[in-house]
Amino acid sequence: GQIRLTPSPFFRVLVLAVLVGAVSGLGAVAFQELLDFFHTLFFTHLVSALSSFGRYDVILLPALGGIGVGILVQLFAREAEGHGVPEVMLAVSRFGGRIRGRVSIMKALASSLCIGSGGSAGRVGPIVQIGSSAASFVGQRFGLSGDWLRVLVACGAAGGISATFNAPIAGVFFALELLLRSF
Repeated sequence: GQIRLTPSPFFRVLVLAVLVGAVSGLGAVAFQELLDFFHTLFFTHLVSALSSFGRYDVILLPALGGIGVGILVQLFAREAEGHGVPEVMLAVSRFGGRIRGRVSIMKALASSLCIGSGGSAGRVGPIVQIGSSAASFVGQRFGLSGDWLRVLVACGAAGGISATFNAPIAGVFFALELLLRSF
C-alpha cells in the first residue's frame, strides 16, 4: 500500500498562521489607503463644497462621516461597531473565535470613514478586528475549531498590530496577553 501523510493540527495552524499574517499585513495596508482616501475626499473635496457654511465645516464633516458609519454598520455588520479590541476579546472568550468574514471589510470601511472625516477614533481597535476577523474566516473555512481557531484569531490580531506599528514582537505579546490571556 500507500503511505498517507496527514498534517498534524499544529502544522496546519502554522501554515494558516503564515497565510493569516500576510492577509493581516495586507489588511493594514488597505486600511491605511482607505484612511488616506477618505481624508482626501473629506478635507479636499467636501471642504470646498461646504465652503458656504463657513467654519461650520469642522462640525459638518465628522457629522457626515458619522452618519455614513452608522448606516454601514447597521445595514451590513453590527459586530463592526465599537472599538474593536473588546469585540474580539468577546469573540475569543465566548464564541470560540468565530467572527463573520464581512466584519473585516465593514470595520475597515467604517473606521476609515470615521477617522478620515475627522471623527475621534484610533487605528488599534480597527486593525485588531480586521486581522482577527480575516483569521477567523480563514480558520473556519479550513475547518479549525476550539483552541486552534482562537490561536489563529490571535495570530490575525498580532499580524495587524505588527503591520500597523512595525512592531512584530509587540503584536505577539498583545495577542497573548489580551486575547489568549496566557503565555
